[in-house]
Amino acid sequence: MSKQVGIIMGSKSDLPIMSEAAKALDELGVSYELTIVSAHRTPMRMVNYAENARKRGIKVIIAGAGGAAHLPGMVASLTSLPVIGVPVKSSNSIDGWDSILSILQMPGGIPVATVALDGAKNAGILAASMIGAFDARIAENLDKFKKELKEKVEESAREVEMKGWRDRMED
Repeated sequence: MSKQVGIIMGSKSDLPIMSEAAKALDELGVSYELTIVSAHRTPMRMVNYAENARKRGIKVIIAGAGGAAHLPGMVASLTSLPVIGVPVKSSNSIDGWDSILSILQMPGGIPVATVALDGAKNAGILAASMIGAFDARIAENLDKFKKELKEKVEESAREVEMKGWRDRMED
């Protein structure tokens, strides 16, 4: 079976963040590939990856990058596949804002869906949602995931209501 999602990042230092997308996809039963593709240090690798992703069966690309964060936008300029950008707060970042704005402020015609700073988990869930729109099995997995989220919140609400939040605040 071919991989459905491509997870790419600008450098190995992004892996702790970007692995959260992989974990979400694992939980939802979505196949993926994961690799490093630097827009600045390996531009031809980036071009090759973006231009050939569809041929390999990729349906959505998740691209994470820090600093100037050109990877998601450059990949989006090279493919008609949906691209989800993950701004990564890196060591050379301006508190993450440079990454956020680099990914968020794309010119007309080159859209990149953008999640929160270090929001790779949500990028994985969003990619699964895109695939789930056309795949009943993935849609069922997403429905189950959402139901579990709801149940966790309802359980927390019961705990707070039963124990009394005022008593807990005084402790």
